[in-house]
Amino acid sequence: MMVQSILIRLERLGSALRVALARACGAEIGEGCHLEPGADLRPGLDLARRGRVRVSLRCRFARGVTLRPYGGSISVGRDTFLGEGVVIYGHGGVEIGDECLVAMHCRILSSEHTLAPAGVAVRTQPDIPKPTRLGRDVWLGAGVTVTAGVTIGEGCVIGAGAVVTRDLPPFAIAVGAPARVIGNRPSA
Repeated sequence: MMVQSILIRLERLGSALRVALARACGAEIGEGCHLEPGADLRPGLDLARRGRVRVSLRCRFARGVTLRPYGGSISVGRDTFLGEGVVIYGHGGVEIGDECLVAMHCRILSSEHTLAPAGVAVRTQPDIPKPTRLGRDVWLGAGVTVTAGVTIGEGCVIGAGAVVTRDLPPFAIAVGAPARVIGNRPSA
């Protein structure tokens, strides 16, 4: 019992240090948040590409979560969980509502590349910022990709491995690549 108690205290201390480091780098992090090892929330050191990372109260981010605003913004609502290996790019702005569950290895994007004509390197073309939003109480299953410019309505459930390429209405259940609505969450 004593060893377990010591390990819990060390974990809390480690999280507090990671939160302090993220805050020192410019991230806004609410009280009661927990960051596991490898969670990286830095807004960026390059002033030309510095963005804003805002995390509300009591969020929990698992190992390897990466938030990169790339000159845009990422906002995460209260009591939200981001699973291992979640990557969020906020160039066009990402808003995640309160009480969301984003399972491991999900990707949330908010910009696209301009399609270059043949003979012109795609890499030389500018990004097209497109805001991406997840409503309150959204559940993204493992490995979901949310593409730029998509709004996922409140209470949606997205099946593992889905690729969300268009807006989804509140309380929809969607699966597949591209994701399609197969039903709605039942009323309480």
